[in-house]
Amino acid sequence: MPVALDVAVEIAKHNGVCIRPVVLRRLDIHTGTTEDVNVPCGTTLEAKCPPCAKRNRYLRMAQCREGWHLDAEPSTTPDEPNEEQRWLVEFRADMQAQRDAADKAGDDTTDLDAVLAGLDEEINAAGMRGTLLGRTTAKRTRSTRRRQDAPDLPRRVRRNTTLGRTFTGSDGATYRPSLFITLTLPSYGRVRAGQGVPVDPDAYDYPRAARDALHFSKLVDRFVQNLRRVAGYDVQYFSSVEPQKRFAPHLHMAVRGTMPRAEIKAIAAATYHQVWWPSVDEVRFEGEHLPVWTERPERAEPYPDGQDGDYLDPVTGELLPTWHEALDRLDADDEAEPLHVVRFGPQVDVQGVLAGTPDADQCIRYLSKYLTKSLGDTLDADDPARRDHAARMIEALRYEPCSAACPNWLRYGVQPKNARAGMSPGRCRGKAHKPEHLGYAGRRVLVSRKWSNKTLAEHKRDRRTWALEALGLADEPTDPHRYVWKPVPAGDDNIPSLALRLLRMVAERQRWRATLLALEARATGQDLSAVELQEAA
Repeated sequence: MPVALDVAVEIAKHNGVCIRPVVLRRLDIHTGTTEDVNVPCGTTLEAKCPPCAKRNRYLRMAQCREGWHLDAEPSTTPDEPNEEQRWLVEFRADMQAQRDAADKAGDDTTDLDAVLAGLDEEINAAGMRGTLLGRTTAKRTRSTRRRQDAPDLPRRVRRNTTLGRTFTGSDGATYRPSLFITLTLPSYGRVRAGQGVPVDPDAYDYPRAARDALHFSKLVDRFVQNLRRVAGYDVQYFSSVEPQKRFAPHLHMAVRGTMPRAEIKAIAAATYHQVWWPSVDEVRFEGEHLPVWTERPERAEPYPDGQDGDYLDPVTGELLPTWHEALDRLDADDEAEPLHVVRFGPQVDVQGVLAGTPDADQCIRYLSKYLTKSLGDTLDADDPARRDHAARMIEALRYEPCSAACPNWLRYGVQPKNARAGMSPGRCRGKAHKPEHLGYAGRRVLVSRKWSNKTLAEHKRDRRTWALEALGLADEPTDPHRYVWKPVPAGDDNIPSLALRLLRMVAERQRWRATLLALEARATGQDLSAVELQEAA
């Protein structure tokens, strides 16, 4: 017999209701009443809840469609600060002055630092971007001279516009073409057609595939920089990253404006990213022979690197170089080579797309096709060859450093950035080392700031406004300080069961849908009975 909860979950999925709602307790400070509210879990595009992921996918499709073929420059003028924002910045200035005075007098500034950190969070929550602290550490710079094995790129005079060229047809109509670009990583060995598994797994270059996946997001950033230099205008883009059958990430990018296909391919061939990290050629610690943690002597001021201890060699007692010391040695070596250089493969697909055509709609669907899935959803548990291919890829990623703070640096005799006690090689909790991500830890969707002239929150408000207007409800602004939200602790007896909460949410969704259908029927002159509305819902 089927389990009742499983049936409730399936009904919730069918009605587009979140199946993992988070319960928050809302206190109305005007009336003093409390209410438990079910908040959908889908706050990111990689939500595990299928209905929330599907809803986010439609939101991204609307964002892509509205920004791809804009015919007017987006407005980038920021809003004027309100009274609350001004007061927060002024209050933070006063607290910063108190903190500086206490630090100059040699007093403890722990409490004042906590107040400043809280104020910074309040400033961002009040609708201001950025931080007042700026850069707190010096930025390392390297020579910008291009590699000898990379072709040079032309550079056009920059125009202050985000719109591409327009063309006038023989009928007098104006056309504004755009581009749809697909970029892939190079080959690591022959693979079987249609399956993506290596013909010879032992000859497949798994280490290089792992490093390319780890640094793929940086390569995409370099491509956008080169694209804007060559195009001569502020190119705007909407792109998504998805896995190929061989588990390598590749990029689909919608670009506003057009360029010659030959130039796009030349830009991809000339784009590379150099990873200037310490060498990992020599394994110094493995198995039972691992570095040990030792506490540093206590002192009034924190250490420059922010650590309260160090890792040392258990045999010789030698302290391992910190992350900054390792980079300093690398900078001092004039003959040093980058740890890895990642490039695109030779397969570059460029298509021209016109607004309002079936090709544009198909490209938008293709861009958002994988947004309801994780990168690891391409794993086929029923295919032994794919299971073996995935296991080899995960093993190649196990000891590969994914970031400056990755514990795997201890394996190669370097302390990770912001090292702490309890670190161990091969046990990194970073996103890139999780099997479902296959080495790619970047964002799945990359959108330029001037794409649709709206933020994602504004696109959500547009959908909310449409629904309220369709239901005949007023979109009245609410006081952001009226409610206080608190998480409900686990085991609270006042929380209904998950099945009961899902049933209530399904009933509410069905009422909304029936109301929308009734309004649509009234607009078209149809007369639907209550039974017909219920069946349609």
